[in-house]
Amino acid sequence: MSEYQYYEFQAIDRPLSDADRRSLRDLSTRARITATSFTNSYEWGDFKGDPADLMERWFDLHLYLANWGTRRLMIRFPKRLVDQQALDGLLGAVDCAELTKSGENLILDIICEEVEPDDDWEEGPGWLAALMPLRADVLGGDLRLFYLLWLMAVQAETLGPEEVAPLPGLGPMTDALEAFAQFFGLDADLVVAAAERPAETTLAGSVASDTVQSFVAALPDSEKTEMLIRLIEGDPYVASELQKSARSFSAAASATDPAAAPLTVAELQAHAGAIRDVRERKENERLAAERKKQEAEEARARRTRLNAIIQRGDAVWREIETEIERRNASGYDKAASLLTDLKTIAEQNGGTADFTRRLHSIRERHAQKGRFIERLNAFG
Repeated sequence: MSEYQYYEFQAIDRPLSDADRRSLRDLSTRARITATSFTNSYEWGDFKGDPADLMERWFDLHLYLANWGTRRLMIRFPKRLVDQQALDGLLGAVDCAELTKSGENLILDIICEEVEPDDDWEEGPGWLAALMPLRADVLGGDLRLFYLLWLMAVQAETLGPEEVAPLPGLGPMTDALEAFAQFFGLDADLVVAAAERPAETTLAGSVASDTVQSFVAALPDSEKTEMLIRLIEGDPYVASELQKSARSFSAAASATDPAAAPLTVAELQAHAGAIRDVRERKENERLAAERKKQEAEEARARRTRLNAIIQRGDAVWREIETEIERRNASGYDKAASLLTDLKTIAEQNGGTADFTRRLHSIRERHAQKGRFIERLNAFG
């Protein structure tokens, strides 16, 4: 199998200038370069640039995929919009991801070297678009991405059984979180086990519309004016800041509702095992039902075929002789198959003596046709 490598970079907060695109073109003459993206794939060569350098200079997202199992995702966040200390804490036990400073930004670099491709192997296009919402989610205060990173460490068996999950739960899953789990080959049963518990109020999906209305009403006029000015001037971070503040407002309003205690590695693995057992049992039941249905359909088809042979009478024996005289593999197979059906009919109708006599006669007449005799023996 030839090599396949896919590189894609995406700029979100600032489009690429003409000078930026000329610099990128120097790295690749065949890449697809737009005002917001750089995309290329390789089957025999390799990319001349350094993805980390491109992320520092121009891009907010990078995805890399190779058909030998390596997967990589890089996400750049403005430092002022995330809590680096909190993110470092979430990544403390995770070996496959690293958070580094780059000027006014933080870059999350996630890499896995041994992702087993599944039966539905997909090449690179489309993956980054599916994963892109994760950046906005983190900027808006939804940190469930880091729970999935912790699950990667659980799956890699680098954590002790008493290690505790970074959040109470993972649910409800979003399309982007599902795409991440699939891209990095996370155990689906492990993800389901984690997603059965909801994440904290400040992290779980969109804030309810009535809470948003209350949050907006509580904002001072001066802050509303500042946000509107920034929005009109094209500040790309206004929505993320407001979403994060709204989640904090929602959390404060529901502080009386205690969150469930996070699961340990051992508890999560046990629950995933139970989910796997149920899933496999249902799958086995489904396959057994399909086999039973197929066997019934085959039995009906065989009965119909045997009835048609009975209706034809001695004409079937003449067809057998005709097929044998073709002296080729298909003719021999057809003759042997018809003899097998006649044997079944004879056994069912008490005519085995007549069948045996006719079969011996055929064997004697065609004893010199070694390949035909081999087929008779093979058909039993």
